[in-house]
Amino acid sequence: MWYRLFTAVGSFRFSAFGDKILSNRRPPPTNRTCHMKRCGLLLLGANCNTMKYGTTLLVWVCLLAVPCVIRAQDGNDDPRFSSNIGMSLSAPLGPISRYASVGLGTDYSAGYNLTRQHAVVGEFMWNWIYAHDSALQPLRVASSAKISGNGNLFAFTANYKYELRGRLLGTYLIGGGGWYYRTTSITGEIPTGTPIPCQPVWLWWGYTCGTTANSRSRDSGSSAFGGNVGVGFTMRVGKPPYRWYVESRYHYAPTKTISTQLLTISVGFRY
Repeated sequence: MWYRLFTAVGSFRFSAFGDKILSNRRPPPTNRTCHMKRCGLLLLGANCNTMKYGTTLLVWVCLLAVPCVIRAQDGNDDPRFSSNIGMSLSAPLGPISRYASVGLGTDYSAGYNLTRQHAVVGEFMWNWIYAHDSALQPLRVASSAKISGNGNLFAFTANYKYELRGRLLGTYLIGGGGWYYRTTSITGEIPTGTPIPCQPVWLWWGYTCGTTANSRSRDSGSSAFGGNVGVGFTMRVGKPPYRWYVESRYHYAPTKTISTQLLTISVGFRY
């Protein structure tokens, strides 16, 4: 059933017919260079939508891989390898809570179980960060135009998990660290030559204090090594090792100018 469902959806997404329908909903491409080149990832020449499309593709690959892993481990409650995929609701904490509101995201992880209780887990996380109106108001005043903005948080982390897993219910602690990359982007026109005041909200959007705006739109990014810690609960569904999970995780990264602190609550499926 899982195989047929994901294969059908995946075939529609990547078929010529499905692509024609979905292409009407894609934003027009821009000539901006992706911020990732600033982190030395050699994406020169890519536009800023590349990362979004890459994330979408990664999620689909993970979804399409689910049936293969499930078949291989059907009935085994102590598999050597495990994976999970889920959707998350995020709440900014600390300094970024002044500029960002509740966001949505997804996460995928794959791990190796050393024993029934101990495991190492590699994880990818992406969260879409919505902007507060108060964070956009100074820009709207300076431009006298409609300005909108948003952000993204990407993370690749390695984690240790300690789990107590019963026949039906289970709980676990997880923590680790890795690379965090936060972006911000505004759409609208900030007139070239506009003085940039020394206010934190302008730094959030990537401007430099005491300079003047040198472009009508602005994209910025900041990366840092950070850490996370969390707790989760699981419930078996059907035969082992299939389980639903609910998890809460705190993330911290000392990104440039304004540190990134995020609390996420994820709901997903483990196999």
